[in-house]
Amino acid sequence: MSMLVCSGAMLKCPFGSAPSTLSVLPANLVQSGAPSANIMDHVPMLNIPPFGMCNSLANPMVAAATAAAMGALTPMPCIPVTSAPWAPGSTTVQLANMPALNDSTTLPCNWGGVIQVSMAGQTTVTVA
Repeated sequence: MSMLVCSGAMLKCPFGSAPSTLSVLPANLVQSGAPSANIMDHVPMLNIPPFGMCNSLANPMVAAATAAAMGALTPMPCIPVTSAPWAPGSTTVQLANMPALNDSTTLPCNWGGVIQVSMAGQTTVTVA
């Protein structure tokens, strides 16, 4: 069983220099100590804050800075671009008519990173 993810969950991106914290608005009307998340809680800067500095050459800012530095990788500030929802989500639990977010779900970033949940934000509620 996976843990239900809620606001305050710790997130990590392989191209980010620092972890980040998921922010969930109480719109899903379910709380497990904090507002619980579903797969549609993927909006950059609202739900997904930056991960420090980005090291992905797929990020146009990193590519431009690296080219200006004669090919030396030059990290730039992370601005997540998550146009698709979290996948796959819970197969049995729905919040606001969408699959609940569990800690084994991932979120692709358009710059090549795959965002993962490293800590669900709570330790008592499990979902399948």
